[in-house]
Amino acid sequence: MDWIELTVQTSNEACESVSNILNELGANGVVIEDPADLIREKRDRFGELYELDPSKYPVEGVNIKAYFLNNTIWPEKEQKIKQQINKLESYNIPLGKNKLVTKIVQEEDWENEWKKYFKPAKITERFTIVPSWETYEKSSPDELIISIDPGMAFGTGTHPTTILSLKALEEVLRPNDLVIDVGVGSGILSIASVLLGAKHVYGYDLDEVAVKSTQINRDKNQLENNITVEQNDLLKGVHKKANIVVSNILADIILRLIDGAWDNLLEEGYFITSGIIEAKQQMVIDALENKGFHIIKINQFENWISIVAQK
Repeated sequence: MDWIELTVQTSNEACESVSNILNELGANGVVIEDPADLIREKRDRFGELYELDPSKYPVEGVNIKAYFLNNTIWPEKEQKIKQQINKLESYNIPLGKNKLVTKIVQEEDWENEWKKYFKPAKITERFTIVPSWETYEKSSPDELIISIDPGMAFGTGTHPTTILSLKALEEVLRPNDLVIDVGVGSGILSIASVLLGAKHVYGYDLDEVAVKSTQINRDKNQLENNITVEQNDLLKGVHKKANIVVSNILADIILRLIDGAWDNLLEEGYFITSGIIEAKQQMVIDALENKGFHIIKINQFENWISIVAQK
């Protein structure tokens, strides 16, 4: 399906009014490129810093981008957009350059554009994450390769919380361990556990998209017989006797998981938690110790904390 990408170069004062015009005429939301953003520190919702490309921003004013179906009524709609934007001057709203630029884009371009930026990454001494569409040769016999297509599920493996979880698994997992992965995401920790020697992994996630993504990635890594993944709310109704429970989720959810982890662990089993911000570290430690866990190790990467506790 072809779409029209419309870019309106206008002033900061006209930004809100122009955005409203575009939305009222059928745009499903707008993207605003404001050069002021270039001087602000950017963090995504999970804490990762990212950089903006200055070449995509106007020298003055703002760019407002919107997308419309490329159909027979587009020429008429484009004229309406121009007329309504020009009319703003009668309300003493300066329009700046007031330039409209259009180009045709294909829907599949949006679906695949992000793949350009997901490349093989060595994230620990042993693990390398490789996009499923990339060809990659091991650099050493000991290197462990996880092939991943994250799809719509969170997790390309490069986030600090995932790296902390992988390093903890490298330290405590022993051959033939049974592992439970709570909040599987795209399946990275489940796959890693098998590659480290786990005899079987049971993965759970409340999000059906994450479950499907993990199943796909499990199969890409030819581990259909080693990983069982199901949709479930944490460990409610689960009764296993595992050597390790690993969970890379938020601190507040970890608190709800502690009882289930305890009940599903063997004596001396390990509970690996990650996704904990510094401000909530002590809260999680206190809850683990109150349950009876012994804190074995606390690791930190940037502002993220991982805790290894033992039953």
